[in-house]
Amino acid sequence: MNYWLFKSEPSVYSIDDLKRDKSTSWEGVRNYQARNFLRDTVKKGDLVLFYHSNAEPPGVAGVCKIVKEGYIDHTAFDPKSKYFDEKSKKDNPAWYLVDVGYVQTFEEVVPLPKLKVTNGLEEMMVTKRGARLSIQPVTKKEFDIVMKLAGAKLVAT
Repeated sequence: MNYWLFKSEPSVYSIDDLKRDKSTSWEGVRNYQARNFLRDTVKKGDLVLFYHSNAEPPGVAGVCKIVKEGYIDHTAFDPKSKYFDEKSKKDNPAWYLVDVGYVQTFEEVVPLPKLKVTNGLEEMMVTKRGARLSIQPVTKKEFDIVMKLAGAKLVAT
Protein backbone atom coordinates (compact mmCIF):
# COMPACT_ATOMS: atom_id res chain seq x y z
CA MET A 1 0.00 0.00 0.00
CA ASN A 2 1.12 3.52 -0.80
CA TYR A 3 0.26 6.73 1.00
CA TRP A 4 -0.43 10.12 -0.55
CA LEU A 5 -1.35 13.71 0.12
CA PHE A 6 -3.87 15.24 -2.30
CA LYS A 7 -4.44 18.99 -2.23
CA SER A 8 -7.74 20.69 -2.92
CA GLU A 9 -8.97 24.19 -2.24
CA PRO A 10 -11.96 23.78 0.09
CA SER A 11 -13.85 26.45 -1.88
CA VAL A 12 -13.57 24.13 -4.91
CA TYR A 13 -13.95 20.71 -3.23
CA SER A 14 -13.57 20.02 0.48
CA ILE A 15 -13.46 16.97 2.72
CA ASP A 16 -17.06 17.84 3.65
CA ASP A 17 -18.01 17.66 -0.03
CA LEU A 18 -16.38 14.24 -0.26
CA LYS A 19 -18.19 13.09 2.89
CA ARG A 20 -21.49 14.16 1.32
CA ASP A 21 -20.70 12.58 -2.07
CA LYS A 22 -19.04 9.44 -0.60
CA SER A 23 -16.72 9.28 -3.64
CA THR A 24 -15.58 11.47 -6.52
CA SER A 25 -13.26 11.63 -9.49
CA TRP A 26 -10.07 13.58 -8.71
CA GLU A 27 -10.09 15.48 -11.97
CA GLY A 28 -8.27 18.47 -13.33
CA VAL A 29 -4.69 17.60 -12.38
CA ARG A 30 -2.57 19.47 -14.94
CA ASN A 31 1.00 18.81 -13.83
CA TYR A 32 2.97 16.05 -15.53
CA GLN A 33 4.66 14.72 -12.39
CA ALA A 34 1.32 14.55 -10.55
CA ARG A 35 -0.26 13.00 -13.66
CA ASN A 36 2.43 10.31 -13.68
CA PHE A 37 1.63 9.44 -10.06
CA LEU A 38 -2.08 9.16 -10.90
CA ARG A 39 -1.47 7.14 -14.05
CA ASP A 40 1.35 4.85 -12.89
CA THR A 41 1.71 4.66 -9.11
CA VAL A 42 -1.52 5.41 -7.24
CA LYS A 43 -3.34 2.10 -6.65
CA LYS A 44 -6.74 1.03 -5.42
CA GLY A 45 -6.72 0.84 -1.63
CA ASP A 46 -3.98 3.45 -1.15
CA LEU A 47 -4.70 5.92 1.64
CA VAL A 48 -4.68 9.66 1.08
CA LEU A 49 -4.30 12.63 3.42
CA PHE A 50 -6.89 15.16 2.19
CA TYR A 51 -5.18 18.56 2.34
CA HIS A 52 -7.03 21.88 2.21
CA SER A 53 -4.83 24.35 0.32
CA ASN A 54 -5.46 28.06 -0.05
CA ALA A 55 -7.39 27.90 3.21
CA GLU A 56 -7.05 29.45 6.63
CA PRO A 57 -5.30 27.52 7.97
CA PRO A 58 -4.01 25.29 5.18
CA GLY A 59 -3.60 21.73 6.41
CA VAL A 60 -4.73 18.12 6.49
CA ALA A 61 -8.49 17.87 6.98
CA GLY A 62 -9.04 14.13 6.82
CA VAL A 63 -8.45 10.87 5.00
CA CYS A 64 -9.75 9.33 1.81
CA LYS A 65 -8.78 6.23 -0.14
CA ILE A 66 -8.31 5.32 -3.76
CA VAL A 67 -11.36 3.43 -5.01
CA LYS A 68 -10.50 3.39 -8.73
CA GLU A 69 -7.04 3.47 -10.27
CA GLY A 70 -5.88 5.91 -12.92
CA TYR A 71 -7.93 6.37 -16.06
CA ILE A 72 -8.25 9.04 -18.75
CA ASP A 73 -9.44 12.43 -17.51
CA HIS A 74 -12.37 13.07 -19.85
CA THR A 75 -12.61 16.73 -18.76
CA ALA A 76 -9.55 17.46 -20.91
CA PHE A 77 -11.67 16.83 -24.03
CA ASP A 78 -14.67 18.96 -22.99
CA PRO A 79 -14.42 22.57 -24.27
CA LYS A 80 -16.98 23.60 -21.63
CA SER A 81 -14.83 22.25 -18.78
CA LYS A 82 -12.43 24.49 -16.87
CA TYR A 83 -9.97 21.59 -17.25
CA PHE A 84 -10.19 21.50 -21.07
CA ASP A 85 -6.84 21.00 -22.81
CA GLU A 86 -6.95 21.35 -26.58
CA LYS A 87 -3.58 19.60 -26.87
CA SER A 88 -4.85 16.40 -25.20
CA LYS A 89 -6.22 13.96 -27.78
CA LYS A 90 -8.46 10.95 -27.21
CA ASP A 91 -6.02 8.71 -29.10
CA ASN A 92 -3.10 10.10 -27.06
CA PRO A 93 -4.48 11.48 -23.78
CA ALA A 94 -2.28 13.71 -21.68
CA TRP A 95 -4.24 13.65 -18.42
CA TYR A 96 -5.42 11.02 -15.97
CA LEU A 97 -7.49 10.91 -12.81
CA VAL A 98 -8.41 8.51 -10.02
CA ASP A 99 -11.53 8.08 -7.94
CA VAL A 100 -11.34 8.65 -4.20
CA GLY A 101 -13.72 7.53 -1.47
CA TYR A 102 -14.40 9.20 1.86
CA VAL A 103 -12.84 7.65 4.96
CA GLN A 104 -12.91 10.25 7.75
CA THR A 105 -12.75 13.90 8.71
CA PHE A 106 -10.43 15.10 11.46
CA GLU A 107 -11.96 16.98 14.39
CA GLU A 108 -9.66 19.87 13.49
CA VAL A 109 -7.43 20.52 10.51
CA VAL A 110 -3.79 19.67 11.19
CA PRO A 111 -2.30 23.02 10.11
CA LEU A 112 0.73 23.34 7.87
CA PRO A 113 2.74 25.30 10.47
CA LYS A 114 2.34 22.36 12.87
CA LEU A 115 3.41 19.88 10.18
CA LYS A 116 6.52 21.97 9.52
CA VAL A 117 7.75 21.80 13.14
CA THR A 118 6.89 18.18 13.88
CA ASN A 119 9.74 15.71 14.27
CA GLY A 120 9.59 13.04 11.59
CA LEU A 121 7.94 15.27 8.98
CA GLU A 122 11.08 17.18 7.92
CA GLU A 123 11.21 15.33 4.58
CA MET A 124 7.46 15.41 3.91
CA MET A 125 7.06 17.21 0.59
CA VAL A 126 4.28 19.54 1.77
CA THR A 127 6.52 20.95 4.51
CA LYS A 128 9.24 21.99 2.06
CA ARG A 129 9.51 25.44 0.60
CA GLY A 130 8.27 25.63 -2.97
CA ALA A 131 6.68 22.16 -2.95
CA ARG A 132 3.42 22.98 -4.71
CA LEU A 133 2.62 19.61 -6.28
CA SER A 134 -1.05 18.72 -5.79
CA ILE A 135 -0.42 14.95 -5.62
CA GLN A 136 2.43 14.02 -3.27
CA PRO A 137 3.78 10.72 -2.00
CA VAL A 138 3.83 10.30 1.78
CA THR A 139 5.62 7.59 3.75
CA LYS A 140 3.70 5.33 6.13
CA LYS A 141 5.65 6.90 8.99
CA GLU A 142 4.58 10.41 7.88
CA PHE A 143 0.98 9.25 7.46
CA ASP A 144 1.01 7.77 10.98
CA ILE A 145 2.51 10.95 12.48
CA VAL A 146 -0.20 13.10 10.86
CA MET A 147 -2.88 10.73 12.18
CA LYS A 148 -1.38 11.09 15.66
CA LEU A 149 -1.27 14.89 15.35
CA ALA A 150 -4.96 14.78 14.40
CA GLY A 151 -5.74 12.63 17.42
CA ALA A 152 -7.35 10.20 15.02
CA LYS A 153 -7.35 6.49 14.58
CA LEU A 154 -7.96 5.17 11.11
CA VAL A 155 -11.53 3.98 10.77
CA ALA A 156 -12.16 0.71 8.92
CA THR A 157 -11.63 1.25 5.24
